[in-house]
Amino acid sequence: MFVVDSPIGPLGVSVVDETVVGVRFGAPPGSSGDHPAISQIKAYFAGELTEFELPVEMRGGSEFERTVWGQIAKIPYGEMVTYGSIATALGDPGAARAVGTACNHNPVPVIVPCHRVVGAGGKMVGFGGGIERKRKLLELEARVALAKAWT
Repeated sequence: MFVVDSPIGPLGVSVVDETVVGVRFGAPPGSSGDHPAISQIKAYFAGELTEFELPVEMRGGSEFERTVWGQIAKIPYGEMVTYGSIATALGDPGAARAVGTACNHNPVPVIVPCHRVVGAGGKMVGFGGGIERKRKLLELEARVALAKAWT
């Protein structure tokens, strides 16, 4: 496991055969190493990268969870969608809580941006890394998107 120091604390990044298979919040000290995933995550937090270009494998999860993760991966940088809107897009408007659970099980947070999924009305609810990390990730993306709009 590689470890990346970030503004939201250390992130453990698991890589198998050059493919990212996991990201973990609050990782214990480990190898900082030199890997494209580490470089891209650092560039993301520096505001220099708005779209990851990494091979990612979403291991585990139910068919429903994998479908939700696929929807999450499509959310553009700096934008937010609601749990309910994802549930509706999947054909089950009543499944917002199940979408939230699937987000919580996302094995590759930050890279597959479950932090961009919010409650109804933009309410900050639920995040496997904690609400404070979610808020910081959304604030970072909002600042970068605004700066890019003005250049």
